[in-house]
Amino acid sequence: MTVASTTPATQAGHAQKVVKLRHPFRWISYAVIAVLAAMLVNTLLTNENFGWDVVGEYFTSVRILDGLLKTLQLTAIAMVLGVVLGVCLAVMRLSSNPALSWTSWLYLWFFRGTPVFVQLLFWGYISALYPVISLGVPFGPEFVQFDTNVLITPVMAAILGLGLNEGAYMAEIVRAGILSVDKGQTEAAQALGMKRGRILRQIVLPQAMRVIIPPTGNNTISMLKTTSLVSVLAFPELLYAAQLIYADNFETIPLLITASIWYIIVTSVLTVGQYYIERHYSRSDRLAGGRMRRLIELQRRRGVRTEGQEQR
Repeated sequence: MTVASTTPATQAGHAQKVVKLRHPFRWISYAVIAVLAAMLVNTLLTNENFGWDVVGEYFTSVRILDGLLKTLQLTAIAMVLGVVLGVCLAVMRLSSNPALSWTSWLYLWFFRGTPVFVQLLFWGYISALYPVISLGVPFGPEFVQFDTNVLITPVMAAILGLGLNEGAYMAEIVRAGILSVDKGQTEAAQALGMKRGRILRQIVLPQAMRVIIPPTGNNTISMLKTTSLVSVLAFPELLYAAQLIYADNFETIPLLITASIWYIIVTSVLTVGQYYIERHYSRSDRLAGGRMRRLIELQRRRGVRTEGQEQR
């Protein structure tokens, strides 16, 4: 048995004086950051080469806003294609069918193993490989033919290049989310007679969203910036619109700043949206878990009732 010793001051009822911990290096870091911030503000305001008047002139110009709209459309279409394809590939990868599993693995291996810029170039110059795209019986007659240059336009090449590449990364994100859900819940749902499709929709995916949403939000923001690569296809997205303008007036830096500001604004909006979506699916995760517990409890009660009837 140990007895805690007390000082005379404590025995007399006097409170001990608390000495705050000093942080001298914290104040030094504050000072360094303040100096660097002041230098940044100074160069932004005094360096005329930034061309803030040109930035203000073109910030809401028709060509820039049209490029911004095309960037948002391309981002949305590519992400939808990537998410749908990713879910299908993730389910195939987790399938017990070796053909489906290996097909999914080969897809991921190829599209994650080659740069997205190379894939965009490939789709942009696909007509050099296949001047004509035809549909028909393999090694047999062809029913219909299409001119590749007419079918694979710069817009279509951009969508295919970005969407198919995104599908490979989304497949791994979705697969990780599905694997994060306790297998016991799936087994319990199967014991209740639920079909696999219903288990995936009502039990697994709502809980997996808690794991899927954060990296998906990051991929969406990354996709927004990756769309700048499609300028190589002469697709008039935001960066290419800025390039066309400074090719005429030679105001390269101000136009690049204009495009960068718009990228930052849209990225900030997407970040806020990601926060609220994560909060929503965090609540859905709890609801799905509660629903599963109620189903298990119902099954347990049915089992107890059945045993009682058999004993009678």
